[in-house]
Amino acid sequence: MQFPSFIAKRIRHNEAGSFSATVSRIGIASIAIGVAVGIIAFAVLLGFKQTIQQKIFLFGAQINISAFAMGNTYEEGPLPIKNPVSEQLPKMPEIARWQTVAMKSGILKTKDEIKGIVLKGVGKDYDWKTFSKSLVEGRLVGHKDSSSLKYGYSSEIVISRKIASQLRLKAGDDVIMYSLQNPPRPRKLVVCGIYDTQMEEFDNTLIIGDLALVQRLNGWGPDSVGTYEIYLKDFEKLDDISNQLRKLLPPAVYLQKVTSSFPQIFDWLILLDRNTAVFLSLILFVACFNMISILLVMIMERTPLIGLLKTLGSPNRQIRMVFFRVGLHMVRKGLLIGNAVGLLFCWLQHQFKIIPLDPVNYYMDTVPIVFDWAIFALINVVTIIVSGLILLIPTLIITRIQPIKALLFKK
Repeated sequence: MQFPSFIAKRIRHNEAGSFSATVSRIGIASIAIGVAVGIIAFAVLLGFKQTIQQKIFLFGAQINISAFAMGNTYEEGPLPIKNPVSEQLPKMPEIARWQTVAMKSGILKTKDEIKGIVLKGVGKDYDWKTFSKSLVEGRLVGHKDSSSLKYGYSSEIVISRKIASQLRLKAGDDVIMYSLQNPPRPRKLVVCGIYDTQMEEFDNTLIIGDLALVQRLNGWGPDSVGTYEIYLKDFEKLDDISNQLRKLLPPAVYLQKVTSSFPQIFDWLILLDRNTAVFLSLILFVACFNMISILLVMIMERTPLIGLLKTLGSPNRQIRMVFFRVGLHMVRKGLLIGNAVGLLFCWLQHQFKIIPLDPVNYYMDTVPIVFDWAIFALINVVTIIVSGLILLIPTLIITRIQPIKALLFKK
């Protein structure tokens, strides 16, 4: 065993019942709290971002390509299925998938209530797997249900829990939809399912139906759609892919990014990132300040030992390494405790939903947790590096301790 390691081990074993033992526990606790808070903060932050983005992407793709339309923004112009963009999409490896949809404004009418809505018509290429996570009652739209084969489209729709509550509807009920056009064209529809995203922007107006129904209401053929919804493999490349696609668009077609469609939500997520960074920086600063203070106390308490080691010929660098290893031992114990506490809390929240939230303000009813092991490992690495560099500062005082005065030092 190397000399610094041997002395450091003896110092740690002789701490029991001393003042150093108390300050050592404080140092370990400060590191543990910092690491635990960092893990929890990033798990919650990533959970918020992922949950909100997933809910937005249910109804607002990362990139939307539509034909220009005048007047009501919910009314779209027909966009040919075969166009320069659709031909290029399969050749772009950055794109995960795409789907065709169409929007139609209308009014749902029951015997006693009416409600303005926007019907989103989707085809067989729609990602029902992702949407099914928000389904709370009934089932998804069947594009070949027996009740509507003679019309060429499905009469089934999925509505939000909020709309169902306002119109007093449940799965299996019939409802009349009047499309906003001249003359109005009523359609009898069947509520096959009810969803709940807890995002008022969608739940207040949007219902899901068959793309063929919107095509029939608009007088389009099966070769026309309203919007191309495009999803990327890496959301960070949104701007680059958008610029590439814009170069392919004809004059009558425009592209809109999801960050432009919902700027207030994405600005809020950016603000969360900044607040988390500031908060964790303060936690790390306090933990490092505590480590400096604690190591200084331990050095001063063992001034006679330092004088003895210097008298026996130990260089300053070797003695500094002794106390540096003592400090690193506290950091290691703090990391173990902090990781255990942080991961345990995240697991409990993920499994049992201990902490609830107000869906009106946070778009979800419980604090979300995402286990990103790369981020957790980065927290540990940064803590070790910063703590290691900080621990070198108090050991500089060893170079100023004189052996004669140190041996005569009394506590």
